[in-house]
Amino acid sequence: MATSASPGDRPCGIDFGGTGIKAATVDLEVGDFTAERLRTRTPDPSTPEAVAEVFVALLGQLPDSRGPVGVTVPGVVRHGVVHSAANIHRSWIGTDADALFTRATGRDVHVVNDADAAGLAEVRYGAAKGRRGLVIVTTLGTGIGSALVHDGALVPNSELGHLEVDGHEAESRAANSARESEDLSWEQWAERLTAYYRTLEKLFSPELFVVGGGISKKADHFLPLLDLETEIVPAALRNKAGIVGAALYATE
Repeated sequence: MATSASPGDRPCGIDFGGTGIKAATVDLEVGDFTAERLRTRTPDPSTPEAVAEVFVALLGQLPDSRGPVGVTVPGVVRHGVVHSAANIHRSWIGTDADALFTRATGRDVHVVNDADAAGLAEVRYGAAKGRRGLVIVTTLGTGIGSALVHDGALVPNSELGHLEVDGHEAESRAANSARESEDLSWEQWAERLTAYYRTLEKLFSPELFVVGGGISKKADHFLPLLDLETEIVPAALRNKAGIVGAALYATE
């Protein structure tokens, strides 16, 4: 469990995405920001060195945070090294991001997959708080991100949006971007989501699904249409989950 920190020692979370970078100091006692989050555009090109400069500037605007820094990355992360880069500069592949950011900022920095960070936050503070067994958190956006958390412990880099379902990569048909680009009705999209989540049921037999991403704000339009055996609920932390989960990951 997180230990109580004095205000000056509080961790910071940074949510690094393909278009924007957001940062905030986090109170891990309650799983929330201590002040308004900061946001800036992701540099173009989004090389590791250019992003590190942005992080230094953002941390300079958070004087109440001198604790560890957690950073979400939209890619596979193993032992602080980034192994994929679908929506960021290809020079990230093979980069030891933990070492790079720690050196650039002078802080203790740890990177984590963005969906994994959201999953940790939802299990500790959000929709899956207090739930035992396997919880699968999915984020429905441009693609489908996923996090597997078993009894509070993260199984990292699950990347379940890339599963093949009915002959297609799941996220190419069931992500929110597919709903928008194909102008699907809620009912049509729900059929695809049902096929996707039923595949996850067969593979993992989870206790709970949590659905995040911006579209989770409209969960009442599509979750009741899904035909599943497993309970499925909308995420609670929404756009705070990545930052909160990153700070939690860096601290623990």
